[in-house]
Amino acid sequence: MQCPYCQHTNSRVLESRSSEGGQSIRRRRECLCCKHRFTTYERIEFVPITVIKHDGKKESFDPSKLLRGMVRACEKTGISYQKLETIVDDIEAQLQQRTQREVTSQEIGQLVLKYLRQENEVAYIRFASVYGRFQGIKDFVDTLKQLQEEDLVPSETIWKPANDDFSEQETPSTVMMPS
Repeated sequence: MQCPYCQHTNSRVLESRSSEGGQSIRRRRECLCCKHRFTTYERIEFVPITVIKHDGKKESFDPSKLLRGMVRACEKTGISYQKLETIVDDIEAQLQQRTQREVTSQEIGQLVLKYLRQENEVAYIRFASVYGRFQGIKDFVDTLKQLQEEDLVPSETIWKPANDDFSEQETPSTVMMPS
């Protein structure tokens, strides 16, 4: 290892320890020429993951982009930022363990939904609405019904209008929405 002070190539390791949750090794070194001490880190070099988007375009996997989307979906749900970071780290680790270096955005979305479903149903629905490209209220209701069938959402939390169909005298402008 080259000394950052005198560029001499001989140094000795004074101390080694695991760092960053076991993801790297921190080594404290001393230059044998100038006696300055410095720290080096050894990390596993990951092969980049390529994400194939809905439109077929490819881009590098960006954990911060995934985290931003999850933060937006989880606003005011009580899920901590640290928990979301942990989920993103877990998803990235799962992707790194795969033999394929390309992953579709749909696969990533499914992984996120799996985690959010366990954490908070509101966050799950919010993320699903963007990820699934919901077009209207029917998509929300269908997803809520699916969750209800899987016993993840109590039936009383699904909003049902007082009158399921409009009579000829009623128009949508006269129907009261719950507040």
